[in-house]
Amino acid sequence: MMKFLHTRIRVADMEATIAFYTKLGFELARQSVSPQGNKLAYLNVPGAEHQLELCWSPEYEVKVPEDLMHTCIGVDDIVSYCAELETQGIDIWPGDWKESFTQEGLKMAFVTDPDGYEVEILEN
Repeated sequence: MMKFLHTRIRVADMEATIAFYTKLGFELARQSVSPQGNKLAYLNVPGAEHQLELCWSPEYEVKVPEDLMHTCIGVDDIVSYCAELETQGIDIWPGDWKESFTQEGLKMAFVTDPDGYEVEILEN
């Protein structure tokens, strides 16, 4: 049997990125240093097997092109989840998310991490 274990993203500031994803509800599973000297951090979403691997190395300059890729998380109540993120200083987009959630259909929003990676939020 094959499993999808993790997805790696490069980060410019390991501590700031861990703090951001922790606000989203991720948990820090472990940290290590690779044989190449990269600092690594593995983040979990409770109940999920797939991990987000953060990678920092001193010689790597992180420049994330707009809309390069995104991750996606599902939440049970997107309105309360996004409202809580806003109280923590995280910008939700599109800016009219509160109004658009009153319409029928798919409820989705986005946040952007410290390096410019997008995180899509969908209601389960």
